[in-house]
Amino acid sequence: MTENGHGTVPSRARRRFPGISSRAYEHPADRSALVALRKLSGFDTVFKALSGLLPERSLRLLYLSDSVRVSDAQFAHLHDMLRDACYVLDLEKVPPMYVTQDPKPNAMCIGLDEPIIVVTTSLVELLDEEEMRAVVGHEVGHALSGHSVYRTVLLFLTNLALKVAWIPLGNVAVMAVVTALREWFRKSELSADRAGLLVGQDLRASMRGLMKLAGGHHLHEMNVDAFLAQAEEYESGGDLRDSVLKILNVLPRSHPFTTVRAAELKKWSESRDYQRIMDGHYPRRSEDGDASVADSFRESANHYADTVRGSKDPLMKLVGDIAGGAGDLGGKLFEKFTGAAGGRSGTRDDGEDGGRDTV
Repeated sequence: MTENGHGTVPSRARRRFPGISSRAYEHPADRSALVALRKLSGFDTVFKALSGLLPERSLRLLYLSDSVRVSDAQFAHLHDMLRDACYVLDLEKVPPMYVTQDPKPNAMCIGLDEPIIVVTTSLVELLDEEEMRAVVGHEVGHALSGHSVYRTVLLFLTNLALKVAWIPLGNVAVMAVVTALREWFRKSELSADRAGLLVGQDLRASMRGLMKLAGGHHLHEMNVDAFLAQAEEYESGGDLRDSVLKILNVLPRSHPFTTVRAAELKKWSESRDYQRIMDGHYPRRSEDGDASVADSFRESANHYADTVRGSKDPLMKLVGDIAGGAGDLGGKLFEKFTGAAGGRSGTRDDGEDGGRDTV
């Protein structure tokens, strides 16, 4: 154990992942979008060239002038965590990191030309060393995935579209784009949570951090298992009206709800995918160019299908039942009109067709 200004934390070696591709930890919906964007040669380069039209330069100057830049001389413990996170995920260039005064606990990774990580003073005060390590890993995961680039690019496109929303039906089209973007953003947060776990390699610390974001610093009053039980109750409780309200509540959000994030992260930590990464079996960045867009979209579609099938939410169960019922009905109609079952009642074997089964 080691002593530091933030309490006693375990001194232990953490597994490193040389050359790891972000595809290893990305949520299927996030990964499919990123693989497709990476295939568009020069897409991000064009918008990096247009960065002068965006507020990025202003933000860099703002944080440089009115925040504290993390270094060996300032917030040294955060600087050590940042370098350690980049070492674990094999991110060659350590992004600049700033601490800014804000009563709301928050962290973000922004920037087109190069990512910048920003954490608020409230977050630094709220979390212990291992919880903060997971958050730093979360933001480094955003940087490794390129979320800062593609988020800024697509937000720029969205803002551009808003200026032409006066066109008939333009607002409807813009809202469709915004809704899709927010769904991607929420999935990208689940990806970054996974990166945070790979960096911290302490599931309980990740859980504690999410609980504190939801309920404050009174950790002695909270319980991980009870917190996860809330996620179970949220998913399965209520009726169809509650299901609709859940959708309306989450639509304007850029992040999933904290209980949902905790449940998703725990589920992933128990998966074969996570164990394979920890055993050293994961896709490399050198193979990113060979990643198949079709395969990525297929994985994303399968994920959503599995989610609907396995969901305990009343609306999702209804959707699954309707889909299953439609399949059963289609099968029965197929059987009736083709005689594919029931002893092949429609099958002819009178010699006219040479004894072939008709299907």
